[in-house]
Amino acid sequence: MNVIEATGLKKRFGTTQALDGVDLAARQGSVLGVLGPNGAGKTTAVRVLATLLQPDAGSARVGGYDVLKEPQKVRNTVGLTGQYASVDEDLTGTQNLVMIGQLLNLSGRQAKARAKELLAWFDLTEAANKMAKTYSGGMRRRLDLAASLVGRPAVIFLDEPTTGLDPAKREDMWDVIRNLVTEGSTVLLTTQYLDEADALADEISVIDHGRVIAHDTPEGLKHVVGGQRIAVRPMDPTRLEDVASILAEIGTGTPEPSGRNQLSVPVPGEESLPRAVQRLGDEGIAVMELSLHLPSLDEVFLTLTGRRAGDDEPAAGHTDPTIEGKAA
Repeated sequence: MNVIEATGLKKRFGTTQALDGVDLAARQGSVLGVLGPNGAGKTTAVRVLATLLQPDAGSARVGGYDVLKEPQKVRNTVGLTGQYASVDEDLTGTQNLVMIGQLLNLSGRQAKARAKELLAWFDLTEAANKMAKTYSGGMRRRLDLAASLVGRPAVIFLDEPTTGLDPAKREDMWDVIRNLVTEGSTVLLTTQYLDEADALADEISVIDHGRVIAHDTPEGLKHVVGGQRIAVRPMDPTRLEDVASILAEIGTGTPEPSGRNQLSVPVPGEESLPRAVQRLGDEGIAVMELSLHLPSLDEVFLTLTGRRAGDDEPAAGHTDPTIEGKAA
């Protein structure tokens, strides 16, 4: 069952076509990752689904409710964390969460209990009685995320939720999202951290220029873009040319740098790995790293959009290769 379902969403701002026929779908108890370069339309899609914007065309249902005909029911179903923390800086952490709980018709006791639970969950207990304006950027972000969960929403929109968090806190947030899904929530996650999408998303939709240009599981996208690759990092960097010759022999493309003193090449299958081991041994090339792997989501993203995550402009010479994955 699709808890989030959008068909043909269009939205224009002046001369900018922010959404140009976007289709999205997320099953109950899953994470839908929505990826795309800056300005691709990700946040506009979230705002339409959260009833903060009306589309110019198309339809959408969230939790079984029509976003245009039943907006209040949609709002009662969802939690939203935008790209920037929106807490009241003149209230304490506890006061922020209790206020939201009371707006959601929780009793005073229920609101305080939920606030205490969430502050502990987000490692903010020690700052619970401090004004939010004294919080660091990462602490405000965590408080904002906690605020979106006060009402235990069935559907949660997370628009780049870990922006501003250090790596350890990002990992903590990933655990929170996994727990939410385990408990039955459905999450739509926009992010420019591709490792985040890889770690969390059950399915991914890639948006560019207001259109969905690919949709599949993370593993499915990696297969669509290029199959398996072998990567080699020699112990002696002066042997890189020899490594390149060997990889050109066994691969199906031109060896390319894939890290410091490392080369990789697409290969036809798993049998290429023992061939690489044999040839490297024949040439007396000791290696620090030798791996057979699918392309990373970074490589997928670059292939699909011509940009690295966070970039605004496509790489020179890139053409838009709309790639259709499996249907939602």
